[in-house]
Amino acid sequence: MESFSLILAIVVVTALAFDFTNGFHDTANAMATTISTGAMRPKIAVAMSAVLNLVGAFLSVEVANTISKGLVDEAGIRPEVIFAALVGAILWNLLTWLVGLPSSSSHALMGGLIGATIASAGVGAVHGDVLVTKVLIPAVAAPLVAGIAALLATRLTYSLGKKADGEASKKGYRAGQIASAGLVSLAHGTNDAQKTMGVITLALVAGGAVAPDSDPPMWVILSAGIAIALGTYLGGWRIIRTMGKGLTDLQPQQGFAAQTSAATVILASSHLGFSLSTTHSVSGAVMGAGLGRKGGVVRWSTATRMFVAWGLTLPAAALVGALAEYVTGFGNWGTAVVAVFLVASSAVIWKLSRREVVDHTNVNEVDEEPAGVVTTAIAAVTPPPAGPSEELAATIPAQAQAERKPSTTTTPV
Repeated sequence: MESFSLILAIVVVTALAFDFTNGFHDTANAMATTISTGAMRPKIAVAMSAVLNLVGAFLSVEVANTISKGLVDEAGIRPEVIFAALVGAILWNLLTWLVGLPSSSSHALMGGLIGATIASAGVGAVHGDVLVTKVLIPAVAAPLVAGIAALLATRLTYSLGKKADGEASKKGYRAGQIASAGLVSLAHGTNDAQKTMGVITLALVAGGAVAPDSDPPMWVILSAGIAIALGTYLGGWRIIRTMGKGLTDLQPQQGFAAQTSAATVILASSHLGFSLSTTHSVSGAVMGAGLGRKGGVVRWSTATRMFVAWGLTLPAAALVGALAEYVTGFGNWGTAVVAVFLVASSAVIWKLSRREVVDHTNVNEVDEEPAGVVTTAIAAVTPPPAGPSEELAATIPAQAQAERKPSTTTTPV
């Protein structure tokens, strides 16, 4: 019994560690566009997001029930299986954070759980219908729906704002961005904190601490909310940089449209119990908003790297989870080996991240990426509207333009 209590405690602590990484990994979902457009200062933005993530954790348990009751068969699942699943999810989160790619913490968790469950109890222990309908289909649909909604919302926003005063309009949209960013943070807490609640509840059921089909206990809800809020406050500055500046350049109008569209999709999915990736939703919305403005473009090489990370998330986390489960099968010493490996790997990744520090002071600095074929083509067919300086240049007579040309006369030495 003491051994069991120890492994159960290890699982709970590891689950909260995953929730912590989920927080700083996904801060960009709520605050990247708000920070990149200057609507809020970076530290204030992540502080607000942290508080709303905590509040959101108490709003629903539907997604938690999808994980704890629906994705895998509770019978035969040992606490060690949950521990192995969390190892796969945490390592994938840290690796993608290191390279600044916004991948799905949700799918990392799902992949780790699926891989560890298959290694322990076989393929039959995974409920394929739940995996397809509540994980895979939303994974594909969410960025498409959010992207199309953000594209249309951006075009509508610019259309309605044509006659509005420029500076007053920008101030209004910045205020709207702050409100919509708060909504995304609330939605993130509602959706993502529940995933950790579901995993801890599944471990408690597997260990016999709570009855099967139980909802998450209050202490689980509270601890998961606090862990994700703390992670959010640290700010995943590397991923914020990619989402806010590396993927596209957004104006306040676009940021407002992107965040509102993403928040709507996330909250709707939470209500339906879909284990949706907030990263997929927000990334799709950011790209849609980027293309919704005339002259707006998406940096497709960055987007391609992001898509590759999305595709690798489930299988990569599943593979690590399965290997970790195999090692824990050797008993307590196997579990200790996996725990030491997790801590050591996390320390190495952290050490590597210190070679190029990204924080609130340089989060909006990004190297310009050369325009690709798709970007150039889109920019060619949707030129930006002429600004005041361009209109003035067009009115200058040709003679004056010629007089402005630099002289080709050389000065004798």
